[in-house]
Amino acid sequence: MTEKGMGDTLLTIGEMCAEFGVTPRTLRFYEAKELIIPRRVGTRRLYTRRCRARLKLILQGKRFGFSLEEIRQLLNLYDIGDQQKTQFSRTYALGLERLRAMEAQRSELDAAITELRQQLAWGEQILEREDLQRASA
Repeated sequence: MTEKGMGDTLLTIGEMCAEFGVTPRTLRFYEAKELIIPRRVGTRRLYTRRCRARLKLILQGKRFGFSLEEIRQLLNLYDIGDQQKTQFSRTYALGLERLRAMEAQRSELDAAITELRQQLAWGEQILEREDLQRASA
């Protein structure tokens, strides 16, 4: 849908959901948290290019493990008038923090996987011994 004179393609809630693979409830939740602010025409929500860009960043931030509050703060830095220098700098710093945390989690998971494999191998040996004892009895 294109609104005349606006030069912006506006999407309905259904179109937004289809484009981004989210539910209407998710969009309304992000709206309630003031992460996206669609235009209103009566009871209809119409999503602008800005809404789409923000939703893309929200979903990416969530995938990277940022909290909604962190995402909200980063998105709000867009409008401070410094050509997004502060927004980029803060996003970069948070990204580095998150990367370090993810790498630490991966290291912990790798150690846990190794230990679980060892325990399963031990358990397999025990079960095989019991099967051999039963078979020879």
